[in-house]
Amino acid sequence: MLLVLNAGSSSIKFALYRLPLSGKASHEGQIAGIGREPRLSIDGKQRAVAGAIADHAAAIALLLDWLEGQGHANKLAGVGHRVVHGGSQFTQPVRVDDKAIEALSALSPLAPHHQPHNIAAIRAVAARLPKLPQIACFDTAFHATIPEEARRLPLPAEYDARGVRRYGFHGLSYESIVASLPALAGASPSRLIVAHLGNGASITAIKDGRSIATSMGFSTLDGLIMGTRSGSIDPGVLLHLMREGRSLAEIEDLLYNRSGLLGLSAISADMKTLLDSASAEAAMAVSLYCYRINREIGSLAAALGGLDALVFTGGVGENAAPVRAQVCRNAGWLGIALDEKANDVGGPCLTLAECPTSAWAIPTDEQGVIARHMARLLGL
Repeated sequence: MLLVLNAGSSSIKFALYRLPLSGKASHEGQIAGIGREPRLSIDGKQRAVAGAIADHAAAIALLLDWLEGQGHANKLAGVGHRVVHGGSQFTQPVRVDDKAIEALSALSPLAPHHQPHNIAAIRAVAARLPKLPQIACFDTAFHATIPEEARRLPLPAEYDARGVRRYGFHGLSYESIVASLPALAGASPSRLIVAHLGNGASITAIKDGRSIATSMGFSTLDGLIMGTRSGSIDPGVLLHLMREGRSLAEIEDLLYNRSGLLGLSAISADMKTLLDSASAEAAMAVSLYCYRINREIGSLAAALGGLDALVFTGGVGENAAPVRAQVCRNAGWLGIALDEKANDVGGPCLTLAECPTSAWAIPTDEQGVIARHMARLLGL
């Protein structure tokens, strides 16, 4: 069996796959409330947790205890991890050793809200099962193909040499869509835009299966409006706030935790809550959210030289029909003609048969992508 882990700041999502791989995970779940009030759910059912879960090591111990109780632990052939940042060094999945762990830890300043938690999960597994192979798969790796004009930032060359450049994220999600779309569409669209819309959100131009431009850049703050993150913002605003006396910690908290949909609406970061709300502020937040998506679609279509297909994925992309409808209507100039009934039921195809550019709603499967990489690297 293969175990896939996705470690966040206070939670670990997991999936267990039987070999040989044949599709969906046999078990999925999450340990939430690490360091606070622990909650364990497996296959949609809540399980009792005895005592506190102080850190990721304790969470991994709880998960492995459950696996042992189910008779699965001794069947594990490897553990795979979603690692947000691979820098310029890690552009393919790798088998983790001590040297790789140190190299990945050194990248933590590039993704301070994600990387330390990914590394903590790797270390916790290594401490409990030191001989079990571990594979790291990177959210940045899919974007290693973007050309220099899309990668470079307009700063002196010394900054690029120090790693200050566009990386792009959500790569495992984009890889999932590139793999699954042909079976639905009947072919692989040459010029594809995929919008990964969740609490974090990004959008990517994909030419013949390869990333050529993406909205997130050096950090996961860039690009689209997100749940609590600002997305693109004039850097002069940040200089202004600094001159007013705001500290680095205050500005970081503002941009990561108090902006985006939450900041605009002053109600919630949750798209469903905003769509259900009758307030003008909620409607305005949703409108700006969609506006930014359409602005990015126009930019990415220019980079592609046109558009053959648009895909929505992620929690918002897969479930928020009003968001998809507003974006598709505003992208009509690209040849998208929305099928209202299909959109209301979630597609997968959202457009009328005769329109030249198709739109889709497709669930992403980042965990499945990791499992496939693991099986390949481990020769399984």
